[in-house]
Amino acid sequence: MGAIVLGSFLAFAGTSHLSFARQEFQAQVPEWVPLNEDAVVLLSGVVEISLGAALILLPKRRVPVGLAAAAFFIAIFPGNISQYVTHTDAFGLSSDRARLARLFFQPPLVLWALWSTGAWKALRAELSSAGRTRR
Repeated sequence: MGAIVLGSFLAFAGTSHLSFARQEFQAQVPEWVPLNEDAVVLLSGVVEISLGAALILLPKRRVPVGLAAAAFFIAIFPGNISQYVTHTDAFGLSSDRARLARLFFQPPLVLWALWSTGAWKALRAELSSAGRTRR
């Protein structure tokens, strides 16, 4: 159930990248990214929709999709940091305090992607079996 909720969240967020929140997301693209801000927003929206759809429609592939979603959440974190450091208003975050608070929501998203898809359990099992074969 958690993977389906996460998939729905990602699909909605991706759709918002392509439509009504496009300019808000552009404000989060760090200046040092060597790509057009709109292209980054559109590409990340397509990635979010794809990850969301895969979580919902491909239950047997949830572990690799969960790993990809966790990696995606880590990859976009610099945008959140940039928004805080550059004091950029977006998504109603109009104070440094609000932008800082938002940073603390990214790690739970990573954990949600790993936990809800079984990726956390699969990683632990893989590490455990790797440790046994080295002995």
